[in-house]
Amino acid sequence: MRGKSGAPITVAGALRIESCGSNPHAHATTETVVRVTGAARGLGWGIARAFGLAGARVCVTDIGADELDGCSRNLAEDGTGHLVRVSAVADLAACQRVVQACVERWGRLDVVVHNAIYMPPAEWSRQLQVGLDGLFNCTHAVWSQMQAPDDGRIIGVATSSSMRGFKEEIAYCTIKHGVEGFVKALSFEAAEHNIAINTIGPGAPIKPTRMTRAEYEQTPAKQRDVWPDPVELGRAWVWLAAQPPARFSGYRFDAGPTVATLTNEGDDFAFTPEMATLYSDDFREAGLVR
Repeated sequence: MRGKSGAPITVAGALRIESCGSNPHAHATTETVVRVTGAARGLGWGIARAFGLAGARVCVTDIGADELDGCSRNLAEDGTGHLVRVSAVADLAACQRVVQACVERWGRLDVVVHNAIYMPPAEWSRQLQVGLDGLFNCTHAVWSQMQAPDDGRIIGVATSSSMRGFKEEIAYCTIKHGVEGFVKALSFEAAEHNIAINTIGPGAPIKPTRMTRAEYEQTPAKQRDVWPDPVELGRAWVWLAAQPPARFSGYRFDAGPTVATLTNEGDDFAFTPEMATLYSDDFREAGLVR
């Protein structure tokens, strides 16, 4: 089986991978530096913690200082080396300053997860600036850093709105469809630079994006139990970031099935699309599956 570049698909990643025994966050990226946007709460918070629990150093960014402080406390409790920046992804210069801060602190930035989103339906331009321009800005800011000396991974966040339309979500669906198009197109240009760019969706019903930390804490436990643990879902981002760039680029994954596969089969599972995505047609069209 071969990837887009024609290179054989293997399990060993270009990032440093260590065995973690019974630790479910099994791909320990101990030399890896990761930026997660929209990390103050919810899925972004879970992704950031999952990378930290796997051994990565994590830069978390968001526009809300108070909730971001809560994320910082959680990362500190996990023992994660981390950097906190109140920063708007809609501002290219701000994204460039975050990259500079990571390089000054750790000498590199290997993975960018763009999770930030802005939801008020009446603010069309602002929504696109955060969700779509933000992905471009984060990518543009880190591009040259990822090219030298090693490689890089850029991961957007998908949802069911990436593939379908929903009432009262015109801007949000436009953003998520745009993210998929951005990833698919840029993956061809990124290949020569050894940079992989993909998306991952939750693959399971998660708490409402607009819900604050305070609102979540006031939600009845019975309702909270319905939503999956975002830290557990974050394992899918850790797994994908540990794959060689030539293996997967330009694809849509889903955390729900990926995490279930990691739990049931282990990290070195024999890949089939159904094990890692709810949308397998892209893989078949690319020739990854006969």
